[in-house]
Amino acid sequence: MDQEAQPFLYRSVSGKIAGLIEEGVLRPGERVPSVRRISAQEGVSVSTILQAYTLLESRGYIEARPQSGFYVRSRRDNLPPEPRTSAPGRPATRVGISGLVSRVLQAVTDPEVVPFGAACPAPELLPGQKVNRLLAGLIRRSGREINSYNFPPGLYELRRQVARRSLDWGGRLAPEEIVVTCGATEALHLCLRAVAQPGDLVAIESPAYFGTLLLLEALGMQVIEIPSHPRHGMCLDLLGDALKKHRIRACIASPNFSNPLGSSMPDEGKRELVAMLTRREVPLIEDDLYGDLYFGQARPRSAKAFDTEGLVLLCSSFSKMIAPGYRVGWTAPGRFQAKVEALKLTTTLATPTLLQAAIAEFLESGAYDRHLRKMRAAFATQTEQMIAAVGEHFPAGTKVTRPAGGFVLWVELPHRVDSLELQERALAERISISPGPIFSARQRYRNYIRLNCGYPWSDRLDQALRTLGRLARG
Repeated sequence: MDQEAQPFLYRSVSGKIAGLIEEGVLRPGERVPSVRRISAQEGVSVSTILQAYTLLESRGYIEARPQSGFYVRSRRDNLPPEPRTSAPGRPATRVGISGLVSRVLQAVTDPEVVPFGAACPAPELLPGQKVNRLLAGLIRRSGREINSYNFPPGLYELRRQVARRSLDWGGRLAPEEIVVTCGATEALHLCLRAVAQPGDLVAIESPAYFGTLLLLEALGMQVIEIPSHPRHGMCLDLLGDALKKHRIRACIASPNFSNPLGSSMPDEGKRELVAMLTRREVPLIEDDLYGDLYFGQARPRSAKAFDTEGLVLLCSSFSKMIAPGYRVGWTAPGRFQAKVEALKLTTTLATPTLLQAAIAEFLESGAYDRHLRKMRAAFATQTEQMIAAVGEHFPAGTKVTRPAGGFVLWVELPHRVDSLELQERALAERISISPGPIFSARQRYRNYIRLNCGYPWSDRLDQALRTLGRLARG
């Protein structure tokens, strides 16, 4: 090869890749062919390809992800803006959204409906076969104890694995501090009943996960909605104002990748949140369901890491990461543990022992961490692709969140769009969405929708989003 031409090879390679990106062959969020693959195809050295990728990265075409490779970066000038801080209105209110939610859930089990509505990962992204093999092995090896009740606090081995993993988020839990539940929903339900009574006032971030609102509705509790920033979560100054003006019995928040915003509260914010509530002896029920699904290099801390008085009741689950149908969750309820265990006995009595054992073995084997790395990379890619597609297909004036973890997007549509009407029109096209009013006790966010990014991008999803954008444009 001509010695004078060789130094410019990396520019030629970078030009080819940039062309594929600009032509839409490689889409935002997709993985760029590996360095070794391009090296073999172009017949040049690995160092030359690395130079080309470094140039592409500096020009904003691609980005490197730890232990994963290079990915097409969303071009910031083409993306829709982000929504503003929410403004849910401050008066206390009772919740009344159950009728709206049932319409969303009815479409979840229909395979003919495009699943933008429910926050569920694609089955192919879950380790179903591996866990099934563990189940089969447990059945063969175990005696009658596997079919016996495992009363609260639950299977010790699973609690030990959860305690071991607490080091990842800055905690130091002991197995004895953990109660196994039937999913995160039961964990939240038990914790709410442990700290508040019907008619009591509970502070929640807004928008809030509709499942939490349904629990509050069923328990007859009142809600005060606290505005939230799309990136940083609950506005703590406004929570402080509410604490001064109202007799708040508990606070519910998701500092790590809330649903539907995907916001991530900085560590100093979590510290301030815990301190603010502790000064007033107000329990914090922390929903950390999405904490393991971060897009960055390290798992964010939980608010529980800053708890010194046992007033943070941490709740989570393995449903989104391993097996939704197993319904295995847990809570670390601090000073309220005895009450939570007693309530567990009067509700579901016990979580199935076999399923607890299978999850525990999966965690102990190290397979969970390997699985999480793949899942996080997939969700980061799928979220980028969804953001780019919304920017391309939705009407002018649309705004979209930039989550740092999880797999849902919060989309603000122009004010003329009614998301409840859009939901009906979308279902007629076999497309499900979650309309904004189900994320508010007062049924606000009429021109917002939540979209699920839990499925790998495909022509079917792209076409469905095009259709949804057309419907939103009217």
